[in-house]
Parts: sequence; C-alpha cells; structure tokens
Amino acid sequence: MKINRLTLTAAFFAGSIAVLPLQAQESPTYKAKVPEQLLTPDKMESSYLGELRFQDGFPTKETASKVSNFVDISRAVELFINGTPAASMYGMLNGHVKIGLVPNHSVGITEELMNARSLWLTPQTTTPYVHAEVDVKDGPVVIEIGTPVLGFVNDAFFRYVTDLGVVGADKGKGGKYLFVGPDYKGEIPEGYFVSRTSTYRHWALMRIAAKPGETKEAIEAFKKTFKIYPLADANNPKPTGFINLSSKQYNTIHANDASFYDELNEVIQYEPATAWDPELVGQAGAIGIKKGQAFNPDDRMKKILTEASTIANAYARTVVFSPRNEEVYFYPGKRQWYSPLAGGSHEFLNNGERVLDDRLIFYYYATGSTPMMVKPMVGKGSVYAMATTDSNGVPLNGAKTYKVTLPAPIPAKDFWSFMVYDNQTRSILETDQVTGGLDSNSKGVKLNPDGSATVYFGPKAPEGQEGNWVQTMPAKGYNAILRLYGPLEPWFEKSWMPGDFESVN
Repeated sequence: MKINRLTLTAAFFAGSIAVLPLQAQESPTYKAKVPEQLLTPDKMESSYLGELRFQDGFPTKETASKVSNFVDISRAVELFINGTPAASMYGMLNGHVKIGLVPNHSVGITEELMNARSLWLTPQTTTPYVHAEVDVKDGPVVIEIGTPVLGFVNDAFFRYVTDLGVVGADKGKGGKYLFVGPDYKGEIPEGYFVSRTSTYRHWALMRIAAKPGETKEAIEAFKKTFKIYPLADANNPKPTGFINLSSKQYNTIHANDASFYDELNEVIQYEPATAWDPELVGQAGAIGIKKGQAFNPDDRMKKILTEASTIANAYARTVVFSPRNEEVYFYPGKRQWYSPLAGGSHEFLNNGERVLDDRLIFYYYATGSTPMMVKPMVGKGSVYAMATTDSNGVPLNGAKTYKVTLPAPIPAKDFWSFMVYDNQTRSILETDQVTGGLDSNSKGVKLNPDGSATVYFGPKAPEGQEGNWVQTMPAKGYNAILRLYGPLEPWFEKSWMPGDFESVN
C-alpha cells in the first residue's frame, strides 16, 4: 500500500510512547464532513493540568502522564467518598473485636452509658447501647431477643437489613431472628424471622428500653434472655458473653489518610465478590484493590493515594459541616438545623437519583441505617437535627457561650436531648462532663415558665444555669445534635422550630 508524503513512527521504550511529527497529507478521495467538536487540537489548556499536547489526536508522553495521574487521583477520591460506608462499618466491627468481642458469640453493652473515652461516630449518652457482630460466612446466625429493645441490623456496607424489637418483627414481644448469607444452600427452619443478606459481616445495634431509674434492672433482664449463636449450634448453643463497654478507650472510626484504602481492601478481600455494585469495585480495581490479589501500591500510586485521601477528607468535611444541598435543611432560610436524612430516604434516593453527598454526610458523621430513622411513626422512635454553625452561619467555637431555646410545647413524647461532638473525630467532645450533653430527664434541667427550654453551651456555666449547661472546650470546634424521642406532629409538620445557637455575651 502506498501512502503519499505520510510518515508515522512510533517507538516504544520501557512502556512509554514517543510520537514524531507528522507530514502534511493530500486531500483524500473519500473525505467526510467532520464536525469541529470531534477534533482534538494539537494544544489545549486545562485549568487543573495546564498545557496538554497532541499530535493529530495522539497524546504526547507528558500529556498521557498528566491525565493518567489526574484520573487515578479522581478515581481514588470517588472511592473514598463512595466507600466510606464500608470502611466505617469495618472500623466499627474491628474496633470491638480488638477489645474482646467475638462475632456470633458475645455482645457489648454500655452499662454505665457512653462517654468520650470511646471513639464512636456521634453516639448518645442517654440510653444503653448493645453492640453485636453477626458474621454469616460460615453459615446462618441466630439472634434471640426476650425483652423490649429498639434496634436494627446493617450489612457490611451499612445497608439496612432489618429492624429488631419494638419496631421489628417481634414488636417488642421477643423472638428469634435468623440471618442467612449469600452462600447458604441448606434448609431454613421454621419459627424464625428470616433475613437474607448479600454480605458476610453485619452490625446489630440495639437500645434497651428502660423506664427512668430502671436502667440497671432492664440491662439485667436483657442479659438473661438475649442470645446470639450460629444456627449449627442451635441445639446446644454456647452461653452468650457480655462485655461492659462503658469507659473503655478504643476506636471504631475509619482512617482519613491513605491508610483508608488499606481498610477498604480488607472489606473487599473478606466479603463476597457479589456484595458490591460493580462500579464501586471497578473504582477500587482501577487503583489496585482487587479481590484475591495483594494490594501493594508502588511509589507513584502511594503518592496518588495520599493526594486523593487529602482531597476526599477535605470534601467530606466540607459537605458535612457546610452542606451544598439546600434540601438537607429543615427550615431553609430560617434556621441552621439540617440532616442528610431530611429527604426522607434511608437509601438517600430522590426520584431515581442516589444523592451521593447526603450519603457521604451521613456515613462520615454517623452510623446505622433504618427506615425508622427517616420516617418514624408519630410518638415512636427518634428524630435528629444537626447544627455546626451559629445563627449567623459562623462555625461553633468552644471558647464562646451560646444558648439554644426549644419553644413550648416541645414535640417529644418521651424526652429530648442535646449532644456535642468534636469536629475532628465526630465523636463525643472531650470535656469534664461525662455525658457530653444533657437531656430533659437530666438532674437539674429547668424549663422556662412558658414550658420552653433554654440550654447553654460554653466553657463555663452561666450563673444559675448549671443544670441547663453543656460544657465546651476553648480550643475546640464542635457540632451538636438535637434528638427528639417519641416525636410528635409539630415536628413532622415543621410548625415547630428549634432556635439556633445564639451568642451570649
């Protein structure tokens, strides 16, 4: 074949491509009308990458290197953002394993409630937590509940599996729950509330239902009746072990640096290949995290993962503390309170769209997914509202004193609470107050004459307001959550609005 005045030489050296200049070409006989938007100029400018060069559409070695690094960083950033639920779940489960909890055999209970010594994402300190891990890799697992609890089970991606207790299938009367993994081919016995799952590891979280002043009795009753064991041991299960989690110093929160990708690699290696969206697994594979293979990033990839985790962590903090989505605000233009669950979907869906930033806000900041968190029944369950700034949109400062007023009547059938959290860890703010907040049942809380409640936040209690004061630390930024337990109609109708954080001189 004869080609007029055209010479194209491509040399391959150590995997690189060198492209030599092209000579002019005569107009061919068979010529198309090529739209301008299909063509790539020999020189382009990128706001992020600078000059990009091509030779008749073929990228130069320098351009190829620039764009490859950029795309790898982009994919790693997206993997951090989209993989946060999985890394957070494994952080939660592994943190408890390290202090002695055994999956399928033991549970942890905050018998003296939570405090800042334990690093959890935004926990509360008003009712006891019960934590258990359900791992179905070796077969189905049974949970037996005999006393009223309020709880749920999530899979390894923090996806909702089922509710437990009062809002679950047993309706607070007790029963046996059976969790069946994707590999199980055996028979399912009768007499169980059955949940089939797509992952191996799961988190069961429960709050023990207790009347004021009867918490210890409720915990003891729970211990006498609660069991967790493999279905294979149903005829003779080992006694369930109980560990008191209160005041233990341990961490359940995922990393924010490049070691985040090592945490995510652990998830992908352990869980079934079919557990995840192939797009997410593809993002992981693109940066070297592949199931069944060792994850050993080279020096180039280590730099990329460091850069990506820096960007992704900064973005996560941006959307958590200053959301871009107006729909997360409960009272747009009127109050600063918001929640990523404000859209009403525990799956973060909106007209077929997965609202990615809302999912990121939630799992970077909190744990646990259940429909009851977004659409509780009137008078049951609980609702949550976050505040990260004062009434003027200025970040909350631990050195300043603020007040928040809850107008009367406060729409909480059971009780309400405030908690403060460290902006760094998103766990309970470290102060001299063991509770990290207060609730309407706290000793010394006073209502105003009209039934409203004013709560003060600052390094020192205003005189005469010691019972209505939440301590903050001068050198720390923080955020707060308002919880209403047993929320009533005015909350859902938005006819009731909590006050913003107002500066107090």
